[in-house]
Formats: sequence, structure tokens, C-alpha cells
Amino acid sequence: MKQIVVISGKGGTGKTVITASFAALARNKVMADCDVDAADLHLLLHPKILERHEFKGNKKATIDRDECTRCGECIEVCRYDAIFENSKGLVINPISCEGCGICARVCPSEAVHMEEHVSGEWFESETKYGPMVHARLGVAEENSGKLVTLVRQNATRIAHRDSLDLVLIDGPPGIGCPVIASLAGVDIALVITEPTLSGIHDLQRVVGVAHHFRVDASCVVNKYDINCENSDAIERWCQKEEVPVLGRIPHDRRVSEALVRGVPFVEYLDSPAANEVRKIWQLFIATLHTKVS
Repeated sequence: MKQIVVISGKGGTGKTVITASFAALARNKVMADCDVDAADLHLLLHPKILERHEFKGNKKATIDRDECTRCGECIEVCRYDAIFENSKGLVINPISCEGCGICARVCPSEAVHMEEHVSGEWFESETKYGPMVHARLGVAEENSGKLVTLVRQNATRIAHRDSLDLVLIDGPPGIGCPVIASLAGVDIALVITEPTLSGIHDLQRVVGVAHHFRVDASCVVNKYDINCENSDAIERWCQKEEVPVLGRIPHDRRVSEALVRGVPFVEYLDSPAANEVRKIWQLFIATLHTKVS
């Protein structure tokens, strides 16, 4: 069983759109949407939820008013101004609370307790393309890297349970903790970039992260023809850094039509963009097999 991840140094490069097309092209696989902060792969794969689970990412402070003496020591030590006093006693704002636990540590009457807090949900679903694990992080919630790991663990479990050959991961954009959680331990990464200055800069950063964790990375330039000069610059940099460029996808307005209909565009139309994605998928799998062998 192999694990591959599709990532991008920045948002808006077309990563999820391309991943959805890979899901339509791949066989004997499970999909994992690890972009938990802004999950949208489900908009194209239309999963039917089979199991729903709570995600408890961190702990929040609570006050037992029967034990609280209103001494105010917790207010003094809270750096996040999450504790205040009203006519009913001391109150903790769960949105401001960062779960550091210092208030519980200093409370002389042990009235402050740290309790697990539901930060989101994760789902085990079925799609026409195969099983899928995905998640939804709550508004302003943290620990998305922990949720990414949970999604990957369950996708791997399903792959072993159903004797599947591949875990196809739609990773988050950027270079932060969720990206690291998506990259760790995969067999190969595919970086989607675009021919803009920010696209080039963020491609360089995310490839650096992948290499830091000893993950081989390949590159795809999406909408390459909106700036051929920058596309050439990307290929020169990739050649210098020994990052294979598996293809250039041309800009195609009909891709937007497929998105509006909620369909992976390789299934919706036969065009130069769709044909290029099919070619890229074959090259990506060939690269994976070459690496493994």
C-alpha cells in the first residue's frame, strides 16, 4: 500500500480540482481530504457519510462555581484575557481560552478543570470512486495538524481493511503544521503551482519542506499559458533542484463548467487540459513505481 499527497505552496492553484480528477482516474484506492481547515474535495466527489465522529483537539478550562472562592488568581495569570467576573461569578470565554492550563494550576481551591473540547468532526464516507475519509474543523479552532493525522490514520486503516493499493491525499496549501502532517511518511508528493511570482516563491518553500522530511517531490504547472515566461522560470528552477516537472496544464474555461456541475473535469470534458491531467497521472504513478523499485 502506497501513499501519495497532492500539495501546493499557496491556495488557489487548482490542487483539489486536480486531485478530484486523479480520484476519477485511480483504481483500488482510498481518498483522504487533509485540507481540514477548508475542506472542499467533497464538493466534487459527493461522499455519502457512513460514520461521523467527534474530534477533540484540545482542552478548555471550566470553572466549578460551587468550589470557586472568586479569589481572582486565575484572572491575573491568564494571558489571553479569557476569564472575567460578572454578577454570577467567574466566567471563562471558550473562544479566547487557549487551553494552556495555567489557571487550573494556580487555583487554590482547585475549582478550575481542563476538559476535552469538541473542535470538529471527521467522517468515513463512500463515493462512486471508492471510500473517502474527510473532516471539518470548527470555526477558529486549532490543532488542524492533529486532525490531519487522524484522517490519514483512518484512511490507512481502510486501505489495509479493504486491501487497497493506494491512499490518495489531498493536502492543505502552505508550509505549516497541517502540510507537515500530510507529508510525513508518504511515498511521494506532487506539488501544484501556477506561473505567478507568488506561485514560484511558494513552490520553492513547499519543495524545501518536502525535501526536509525526505519526501521526493514532482511538480505540475497549472494554467501555464497565462504567463509562459514564469512557467519557463519554474521549469528552470525545478531542473536545477532535480524536481521532475510532470506536465503543464493549459488554462481552460470549460474546467469552471465542470466545477459548477460538481464533476471532476476529466469526466466532464475531453480537452487539452483533461488530456494533460491524464498524462500527468500516468507519469506520476510511473514515478512512484520507479521510486519504490
